[in-house]
Amino acid sequence: MPEIRPTTPRETTRLAPSPTGALHLGNARTFLVNWAIARRNSWRVILRIEDLDGPRVRPDAIRGCMETLQWLGIDWDEGPIVQSEDLAPHLDAVRRLADSGHAYPCELTRTQIEEAASAPHAPEPGGPGGESRFPSSLRPGGLGPRAFADTGSNWRFATPDVEVSFHDRFAGAQRFRPAQTIGDFVIWTRRAQPAYQLAVVVDDDRQGVTQVVRGDDLLDSAARQLLLYRALGLGPEPTHTHLPLVVGPDGRRLAKRHGDTRLDAYRAAGVGRERVVGLLASWSGIIPRPEPMSPEEFARGFELSTMPRDRVTFTEEDDRWLRGVSGLSGLPSPSRRG
Repeated sequence: MPEIRPTTPRETTRLAPSPTGALHLGNARTFLVNWAIARRNSWRVILRIEDLDGPRVRPDAIRGCMETLQWLGIDWDEGPIVQSEDLAPHLDAVRRLADSGHAYPCELTRTQIEEAASAPHAPEPGGPGGESRFPSSLRPGGLGPRAFADTGSNWRFATPDVEVSFHDRFAGAQRFRPAQTIGDFVIWTRRAQPAYQLAVVVDDDRQGVTQVVRGDDLLDSAARQLLLYRALGLGPEPTHTHLPLVVGPDGRRLAKRHGDTRLDAYRAAGVGRERVVGLLASWSGIIPRPEPMSPEEFARGFELSTMPRDRVTFTEEDDRWLRGVSGLSGLPSPSRRG
């Protein structure tokens, strides 16, 4: 597949759903905000299907993602680009990292890593998202240039012990030290596929992505990805905008445990697009209370400067409003801020 790059200087963003299940309200807000920012600023929009999550990928979900985005009123200028259809650039990247001494094969199991992390005098385990920290002490001896051979082993990035700083357009100044929080992370898997961190960097660079807009659960990933940009000599590095997540009443990221919040489920129940967009608009600081709104009105009214700083809690009142069921007061209740 040929690389996709703009013919004239133009900011470019990407919508990158993963076909592991149907899109829910939390996904919808992030995608709609990303699209609104892009259309307000005349950015180019790429649709990229990130389908490298192994057995969790559902064959029918790609079409479902596209149909749901279109129903929500979101369009794009290029794509869909299906990530798994061209892995040659990712393979070239991991070979370059191995050749330059930035990557090495690792056959340790998760249990072995966790046991090493819990040994006496070991660093505290537990990186972002519950990942086990892989300390540099578990690296093989004589780390240096080596030939990459895809022999069914994981390959890890030798994370340098440096601080990574960047300015996020929404979250502000950020500083991370991935070597201390996550350690050497996997970039190529034993399934003969690139891991998420490497795949995102390679694809964003070759597709000319300059603006990354996504949920703030991936803030720490930005630091790891910037390290990969620098180790591979890629650039320019993208600008990041990390948005607050939508969470359930328990404070955890919106998921099945919070009930059926899939857009498809609301569509099947007869909920119109304008009600969904109106709820997302109230979560995004456009209006104080939900009211029906078109995607075009959302894009015209959205301002990053007035978006709430806190995470949004999806409530039963939100669900009742979507379904047209009045609350006790007869008025829709505003969403609680997390």
